[in-house]
Formats: sequence, structure tokens, C-alpha cells
Amino acid sequence: MAGPQHILAIDQGTTSTRAIVFDVSTAPVSTAQREFAQHYPQPGWVEHDPEDIWRDTLATAREAVAESGVGATGIAGIGITNQRETVVVWDRASGKAIHNAIVWQDRRTAELCARLKEAGHERSVRAKTGLLLDPYFSATKLAWILDHVEGARERAEKGELAFGTIDSFLLWRLTGGAVHATDITNASRTLLYDIHAQRWDEALCALFDVPMALLPEVHDNSHIFGHTAEGLFDVAIPIAGVAGDQQAALFGQACFATGMVKSTYGTGCFMLLNTGEEAVASEHRLLTTPAYRLNGKVIYALEGSIFIAGAAVKWLRDGIGVITHARDTDDMATQVPDSHGVYMVPAFVGLGAPHWDPDARGAIFGLTLGSTQAHLARAALEAVGYQTMDLADAMVADGGDPPATIRVDGGMAANDWLCQFLADMLQVPVERPRHLETTALGAAFHAGLATGVWKDLDALAATWARGACFEPKMTEEARGALAAGWHKALGKTLTAQG
Repeated sequence: MAGPQHILAIDQGTTSTRAIVFDVSTAPVSTAQREFAQHYPQPGWVEHDPEDIWRDTLATAREAVAESGVGATGIAGIGITNQRETVVVWDRASGKAIHNAIVWQDRRTAELCARLKEAGHERSVRAKTGLLLDPYFSATKLAWILDHVEGARERAEKGELAFGTIDSFLLWRLTGGAVHATDITNASRTLLYDIHAQRWDEALCALFDVPMALLPEVHDNSHIFGHTAEGLFDVAIPIAGVAGDQQAALFGQACFATGMVKSTYGTGCFMLLNTGEEAVASEHRLLTTPAYRLNGKVIYALEGSIFIAGAAVKWLRDGIGVITHARDTDDMATQVPDSHGVYMVPAFVGLGAPHWDPDARGAIFGLTLGSTQAHLARAALEAVGYQTMDLADAMVADGGDPPATIRVDGGMAANDWLCQFLADMLQVPVERPRHLETTALGAAFHAGLATGVWKDLDALAATWARGACFEPKMTEEARGALAAGWHKALGKTLTAQG
């Protein structure tokens, strides 16, 4: 008799936590979700309360399992995917965080990164990590906590504290403090991990002044990390898969072949190109990152990271009240024939790839007395397309072939108008899968491989199904004019750091 055939995926994101139970056909059979509070103590600072994250993770996981109809005994394993780079430091004895989590969007360490760059460290850091010196990544945030929480550095040196990205914190809590671990995709976002040697790097830890006693063990993505502690569920469930959210989405999109591309549209936008076993060093300020590691074998990717995508729509709704619901942008974008010359550069927390300008700030250009709410909404969506176009151009400039198609996912990918605009600006077909929850599905795939629900990558690829395809329709003349307007607006926003 076959064992349990369902997987519980925990998708801990920047603004909400979701839990989804998938069956063996990859159909989501139950879902639970909770949004949680964002904290902005100072301009450019973004924090989360780790207790909010833990409370919502446990609550949504229990709810999804209860509504799945199979109960905890029907769950073969748990997969975790998470917002990457976000830093938590906690007390090993109590399990309590010593400071709010510092979120990936946080810019408080921009000056430190600039000093390290001026001192000439970026080249060596990049050679080992595939990353750039930017406050986006974890190391400088971790050092900030050690320097600003009384006694933290001394306690870290003694081994009394633990560091982790969100996956690692949740692993610790789910296993009752028995496991302090992470996976290669999350470790590789810290600026402390050598992606070629596949180990924490002593010299990098010294550069960022981070005691190595803080760091978790690093495992493959598909791995039995541990089991849930007694009392959390009716039975102990193996935690069998972990991956950072963007690498999980690549995996969930079944982009297993070299040259395949996915782009995810959530709070930000992240495009990953599978480069196979070759860790391609970008000449155009893209990131080199492990896509996944199975049985000790690493597959790499080139990554373009855009910090603001859906967050711009959220700002239209919550910040200035231009729209009531995020879904309004689809209707508003089609109410007007064009953006009326309005361009939004959504540099609310600086600009990511390929510019990496932490000091840039958001701006709107081209406003006239004829500009309306619909034009603003359209400009916000168009900015997502323009930034994606810049990433795709950088990938081709780094030697990649133009992709045959781009697979999209994330909440904004449900927007037909945006998908068509992406196809027009990138001049490639845009494929949207039947199930958009590919980030959670990627975590489920990893857990399912480790527990035998799925046999191998071929079995996973066979489950992928296209829901819609958007073919390019815009003329090259119209595309060129829009792109020129975008680059003019972008040029006015960049600072000397960009």
C-alpha cells in the first residue's frame, strides 16, 4: 500500500504567510493565508516581528492540513520556501529572537556596503559568492544586529545565539529547537557562503565581522532536515525540502534544462535563467546563484532582482489611495489607450539589477493636467514590464541566447494585460502555468523528491501544464518609443551610486 501522497508547502513571503497542501497531481487541495504587519522604524528600514511569522506559519499549516481531508497522517512531508536574505538572530536557549527580523528590502547598511566597495572588496566577494556588495544581502544586516543589541556580539562569540534566514528560523521552531540548518539557496544569499567550494567562508565571515559559531548547517534542497516537534501536529511530519522563494519558483516551473527562464511577480520581480552546471559570471551586474542542489550536484542560475513590482500596486492602494483593490489595475490599465507619457520609476527602496543603486528613490515623470488615476495605474504596471526587459537584455548581453519563452508566475501574473505587455516589450512568448502557486509548488517538489512522492525530475516536469500563452503583438516602432521613454526617466532617477 502506498504511503502518504500529499505534501504541505509553507510559503513564507514578505507580506503574507501561506500554507498549501498539494496532491500527487500537483493540484492544490487546501490553502490558508494570513497577511502580517510591516514595520518601518526609520526611512529605508523594514522589519518583521519573528513571532508574527511563527504564529502565522503554524496557524496556516494547521488550517491547510485540517481542510485537506487527509490529516497529518496523509502528509508525506513539509517543504518550506521563504523570503530570502531576511535576517533573524535568536537565543539558542529560549528560541526567542533578540531583535526584529531585518527584511531584504531594508537599506540601513547602505553606507557600510559603500565603504566596503570603496575599499576594493567587491571583486573578491563577488568571485566567491556571485553577489554584489549591497544592503539587500544578509551579512551587513546580521552585523548590524550584533553591533546594536547590547551584549549580542559577545554572546554570539560564545555560541549562545543562532543566525538564520526565515527558513532556518522556522526549521528551528518546527523541530522544537533540534535543528539549526538551511539549504544552499538561502545560504548563498548571505554574502558569507562560497558557492563554488560550497561552504561558509572564513575570510568572508572575518570581512563582515560575523562569528562562524552563529551559522547553520547547509544541506541539499531535497533532504530530511528533521521532524516536527511533538504537539504541533497529530503525528511527527518530516521536513523534507527547503528553498529560497525564487529558486523554488524556478523549480516549481520545471525549468530544469539549461536556457530555460522564469520570472516571478510578487512584492518584487525576479528573473532566473538556468545555466546548468556552469556558474556564469555576469558582466552586467546580474547575480550568479545556485538554483538547486540535488545529491550534492549544483545547478546554477543567472538572476535579475527587481525590488518593487507588486509593491508599487500596494502603494497605489495603501499609500495614496488611487485604487481600492490590486485587481483594479487591470481594469484601469485598459481604460486608457496608453500611459499619456507618464512613467513611474518605482525605486522606493533603491534599484536592484542591473543598476544596484541603493540611494535612488521613486519618481513619476510626465504628469500633465490630463493625467488620471488610470494613467498612474498603467504606469505602475508598465514599469514592471520595462524593468523585466532590462533584465532580459542584460542576460543576453552576458552571452545567453534569447529565451524561446518566459514562464511567469506570482500574483501579478494573473493580470492578462501585464502578461501581454511583457510579451510585447520582451518580444518573446510569455507562458503562464495552469497553477500560479509555483513558488510553493517548488518547495513541495523538493519535499516530494526526498520522501518518494515523485521519482525524479522527469516526473516533476510531466506535471507542468500551460494555462495561457501571450504572443508579442506590438510593432517594433512602438516598442522602441516606449523603451526610450523609460530609459530617459530611469536616467533621471539614478544617482552616482548607480
